[in-house]
Amino acid sequence: MKLKEFQDIEAIDRTLPDVLRHMVMTVFSVISTLVVIMWTTPWAGLMFAFLAVVYYLILRFYISTSRQLKRLESASRSPIYSHFQESIQGASSIRAFGVVDQFIEQSQQRVDDYLVAYYPSVVANRWLAVRLEMVGNLIVLSAAGAAVYFRDSPGLSAGLVGLSVSMALNITQTLNWAVRMTSELETNIVAVERIKEYTITPTEGNNSKALGSPNWPERGEISIKNFSIRYRPGLELVLHGVTAHVEPSEKIGIVGRTGAGKSSLTLALFRIIEADGGCIEIDGTNIANLQLEQLRSRLTIVPQDPVLFSGTMRMNLDPFSAYSDSQVWEALRNAHLEDFVSSLDDKLQHHISEGGENLSVGQRQLICLARALLRKTKVLVLDEAAAAVDVETDSLIQKTIREQFKECTVLTIAHRLNTVLDSDRLLVLDKGRVAEFDTPKNLLANQEGIFYSMAKDANVV
Repeated sequence: MKLKEFQDIEAIDRTLPDVLRHMVMTVFSVISTLVVIMWTTPWAGLMFAFLAVVYYLILRFYISTSRQLKRLESASRSPIYSHFQESIQGASSIRAFGVVDQFIEQSQQRVDDYLVAYYPSVVANRWLAVRLEMVGNLIVLSAAGAAVYFRDSPGLSAGLVGLSVSMALNITQTLNWAVRMTSELETNIVAVERIKEYTITPTEGNNSKALGSPNWPERGEISIKNFSIRYRPGLELVLHGVTAHVEPSEKIGIVGRTGAGKSSLTLALFRIIEADGGCIEIDGTNIANLQLEQLRSRLTIVPQDPVLFSGTMRMNLDPFSAYSDSQVWEALRNAHLEDFVSSLDDKLQHHISEGGENLSVGQRQLICLARALLRKTKVLVLDEAAAAVDVETDSLIQKTIREQFKECTVLTIAHRLNTVLDSDRLLVLDKGRVAEFDTPKNLLANQEGIFYSMAKDANVV
């Protein structure tokens, strides 16, 4: 969760209760002061009626303005934190490319943008203070003037006049504080609006209790039937009526130019994006009817960006301790990491920092591959898994996948075309549609096809 959401929760849990309590106290303090003054000098109530209208207009104008200024201030504050976080995480790259001054300027520009939104809030506070001082002084003037003008009224003593004027002298600060607490309540209630957006946002998955067989999927047969998706309602379709059938244990390469919908198809396979039309069936079971936990636990993906967690090497490979050490070492051996892990002082207990920062990107990618080798499910998705490793390691990975996942259905999103040329078939996507779906040999023989054009640009042919 981002820092902004933490601030919103803190505002609801800590700031709003205090603001509400102070607002109620100050409002009742103002009311009690006015009641005492009007009881002492009833004719001052005529002036109070006029001042109440002025006070209401000032309050209404200020609160509506400060609420919008608060929204602008909150929206302009987030880019400062996000840019600072990005700069810290990418400090080595920033220094390597010699763009430190550029990032400093960008940070200063974001701070300037924030101050542009923050300064009007300060001006609005001073505007309010001047006008509330005026209203408070007019209340004092009304109380004192009414006491002097009606000094001969029966029951009006010097003590009551002193009480009335002394309380009127204190009302300026109380009135000012009451308005500020009311405006604070209005401005901080924006946090409730933002948190409410999260509470009403539809959660992923459904309420289905359907469960596949305990060994599902047993064969790894995938049928994509007229499948369409969009990232959210109102946006254009990312995939348009994709239809394809993958036989059990078949090796499929998914290729296409940038934006063709390759990664979107894998997101749909794990139901990170729900279907807009059509369906995907694995071994005859519609994945939309399965519980997300079961679906995602029975499929394996080696992502483009390797994901590691803070903990030991073994925990990252086997987070649920479902496999023995010998099986873990075998997976490391097949992923060509055995020598590296053996050279570590703590071996499998070697501590990995958050995000795997103490490992190279290639080593992180191989650890993700070892994790997939350990699970060895019937369906494996490789989302440009070799993008971060060199060509020699890439060939070793492809050899390992061919040997270890011989009985599994493998969907490979190609980063280098030569990594999928040995696939059984290639699914060529173009603008979210299936352009070609055939063996690499047949696709290369069609010199008018999209895949041949891509292969020619990549110097494969």
